[in-house]
Amino acid sequence: MEASVDRRKQPQAPTAGNGNANGVASATEEDEEGELEEEEEKLRLRLRANENHKPESYEDLQMQLEFSPLLFSSLEQYLPFNMLHVSRELKLQYMRHILLRYSPEGERARVKRHKEYRQKIILNYQPLHRELYTMHEANFFVPSFLKAIAENTEESFRSIMVEPSPGIYTFEMLQPHFCELLLSEVENFERWVHEKKFRIMRPNTMNRYGAVLDDFGFETMLEKLMEHFICPMSRVFFPEVGGSTLDSHHGFVVEYGVNRDVELGFHVDDSEVTLNVCLGKQFSGGALFFRGVRCDEHVHSESQPEEIIDYSHVPGHAVLHRGRHRHGARATTSGQRVNLLLWCRSSVFRELKKYQKDFSKWCGECQREKKERQRLAVGATKLELFKRLQKPTS
Repeated sequence: MEASVDRRKQPQAPTAGNGNANGVASATEEDEEGELEEEEEKLRLRLRANENHKPESYEDLQMQLEFSPLLFSSLEQYLPFNMLHVSRELKLQYMRHILLRYSPEGERARVKRHKEYRQKIILNYQPLHRELYTMHEANFFVPSFLKAIAENTEESFRSIMVEPSPGIYTFEMLQPHFCELLLSEVENFERWVHEKKFRIMRPNTMNRYGAVLDDFGFETMLEKLMEHFICPMSRVFFPEVGGSTLDSHHGFVVEYGVNRDVELGFHVDDSEVTLNVCLGKQFSGGALFFRGVRCDEHVHSESQPEEIIDYSHVPGHAVLHRGRHRHGARATTSGQRVNLLLWCRSSVFRELKKYQKDFSKWCGECQREKKERQRLAVGATKLELFKRLQKPTS
């Protein structure tokens, strides 16, 4: 995967005066753009990230891009060395060419329609609590969580966490007032949807109730939540499933109770890392049940006794786990339960996973199969040695 573009002439670093006030590219940049087009088939990324390189922000281009701005920032660290210091425009063009190559036309059309759908909602819906749409960490999170994130060490994270089963971490996260405001905002959005008879997309194929927060203005805030608060923990606890390279998300709320979804069947999430936070309200039942981490091949395999665990939701408290950790939700027997979920994804991990066959670093069944192969190999070796020792010397 080494960059074939290294073989071509290294672009000149941009200097003052390369463009003008109207954003018109200079002759040098136009030459570089032409060269990029000619070399499109040779565009490559590096296998390993340039960890010392600080990527640029693409958030101001969010409405113009087919892909998440955070994806471009993450991808920039994998650019060949001779592309790291060219203009942002050229880096963006280079990465966009690569992404389009891997994104089918039908998928791009779907993304475009979804973007138009979001814009229609955002232009017409009037938020009730605008302060929720911008990250205000002191007003959103409890002090213990903020302190752990600020210290940014495994020790500080574990100081606020309980790990009821390997790979499942629970901790207090959201302030009660924030939970109340977010519940109020979701209810206001649902009233608007009902009054306008606006057909909205539900969070996923399993939940008939709830709303996608990204669709009505929360995308930037949730992106910051993932980047600045979930990524630091994921790098520590889930590096083997892309926890160090999270670059996109799907944020939504789900609702359980009377006249809502009652329970959720056994499944895995479309994520590398999942954050699940209970917002309230008053309810009984609705516990999460977990049944072990599995790869695609073993997703329907049986659970081992040590993998079986139930977790009861507490308002304001979060559960952090791998997306491939099989789970479901038991019936909410009374009241109403609303949860905030953030599915965090890594495009790098997903691409590399296509070429992997061994997932024993994180799949429980792969680990058991590997241990069994090792046990049989050791047994066969011992038996062969024993037979040799039993032979009489010539």
